[in-house]
Amino acid sequence: MSDQESSTSASQTEGELEGEMEGDEELDEGQRDSVPSLSSTLLAVIRIKQKYQALKKRRQVMALSLGEAGTFTGAPVRTSPKIFTFDGITPSSAVPLKKKRRRKRRVMFPNGRRQRAPPKQEQSRAKYCLYLLFAIVFLQVYNAIENLDDHVLRYDLEGLEKTLRREVFGQQGAVEGLLSHLNDYLSTYVHNKPLVVSLHGPSGVGKSHLGRLLAGHFRSVVGEALVLQYYVLHHCPQEAEALQCANDLSTLISQMVVRAEEEEKIPLFIFDEAEHMHEEILDALWQLVASKQSNEYLNAIYLFLSNLGHAHITKHMIQNSSSSSMSASHRHSNLEKELTPILRNTLEKLHLLWTEADILPLGLLEKSHVMECFLDEMTREGFYPDHVNIERLAGEIEYYSSVGGHKYSQTGCKQVVAKVNLL
Repeated sequence: MSDQESSTSASQTEGELEGEMEGDEELDEGQRDSVPSLSSTLLAVIRIKQKYQALKKRRQVMALSLGEAGTFTGAPVRTSPKIFTFDGITPSSAVPLKKKRRRKRRVMFPNGRRQRAPPKQEQSRAKYCLYLLFAIVFLQVYNAIENLDDHVLRYDLEGLEKTLRREVFGQQGAVEGLLSHLNDYLSTYVHNKPLVVSLHGPSGVGKSHLGRLLAGHFRSVVGEALVLQYYVLHHCPQEAEALQCANDLSTLISQMVVRAEEEEKIPLFIFDEAEHMHEEILDALWQLVASKQSNEYLNAIYLFLSNLGHAHITKHMIQNSSSSSMSASHRHSNLEKELTPILRNTLEKLHLLWTEADILPLGLLEKSHVMECFLDEMTREGFYPDHVNIERLAGEIEYYSSVGGHKYSQTGCKQVVAKVNLL
């Protein structure tokens, strides 16, 4: 028998069985008892059907009881096994569903041309005011520096340096020290004290010549009225007139500093031969220098030239002349370092004026320096600068005994002018 025929017979048997079961439902228990002639197979089928119906009713009762208890009230009653699907199932309102937290996604900007620009921070407008303030301060500082340079240029210190190096012989260290003081003082117009410099050295080393060069240079830059050359033996030769000389000098200095303040210039006062100055004059000058005067008295330069302490300088130069390997500048720095405390101690005992002064010692002149003095003087007077004649004239000068290859003149260049005039 083929598969088609077997499936057809099976479907027919099931249909007949169902028809008989439906017909038998109408029979009550009395009719079943009264039909003894039914076959045993049919009775078995009827019993199975009755059990199936009883089981079905029991399940319905259980489903109703569970619905009253509140579990799955809206769930459909299953009468027969079916294929499991989600169709027809509605979520129960009694069972709370757990909400899923949505993850916050990071904001990602696209890589294309139209990129979203990040938010800009608002800049404070006070920054522009701060920048403007910086610019104003910078301009003021720059202008102040330019004014300082202009103030120094007014006095032409470079020209003064060239003049002193060319015409002052054997005192390069002292010249450098003096120019350093002038440059520091003249770089500004506001001072808390006047500049006081005291040059000390033996006779003939060039103190008066240095004073004349300074006076001539300052006359050309600040004017004749703001430069004073005071020679004590000329302006105040009598000691009896010292008090009157001191009063006249104080009045003259006051007039000059007031005029210099009006013209915004710094005056120069040169006191030559300060070793001959009387006590009253020194007291008057000390009152002008040391006391807290008004601003015009603070803007002034005082230069004192004297041979005070020359014995210490001469002794030091002769004892240390063996160090021939030293250069001229190094020799002067050593001279200033060792002699300044000795000279200051000696000068302060004479008067308090030198406590306010910067002391610069001038050393002895060697024979080569004296020959330069002869060459310069002979050129000024129009003589032919014959080297043999210059050496002969320099040999007529008195010298200290030669020590360490150095031969120092006892009178410096003081006799040069007199000997050239005899030619």
